[in-house]
Amino acid sequence: MDRHTPEQRSKNMRAIKSTGTKDEIRLAKALWRLGYRYRKNNKKVFGKPDLTFAKKKVAIFIDSEFFHGKDWQEQKERIKSNRDYWYNKIERNISRDKEVNAFLAENNWTVLRFWSRDVQKNLEECINIISMYL
Repeated sequence: MDRHTPEQRSKNMRAIKSTGTKDEIRLAKALWRLGYRYRKNNKKVFGKPDLTFAKKKVAIFIDSEFFHGKDWQEQKERIKSNRDYWYNKIERNISRDKEVNAFLAENNWTVLRFWSRDVQKNLEECINIISMYL
């Protein structure tokens, strides 16, 4: 059973952004301060990565743990309501992420994916990984 009324749940879901999340902005600003120049949500690159470095062919994605299925096999049991919808949605997101990774790799792009909590808790480590590829 959902803790919220349908109206409150709808309001909460509408507030979730697909681009410009706090973690994306935090990582982007940290990279900018270090002198790295990038494009945000570049539509010209398949999968519309959160950050792209076209000259180096590096695509960076910052994925939400829930919507992109971190530890999906263990976490899927936590979903209590509207399971069919969420299972299909999250499993499709996981497969789409794999398709995007494969396509970009075939076209000589380096794909870096970070979980949003990694950016929150280990920003320096994320930046070090990105720096190795730039």
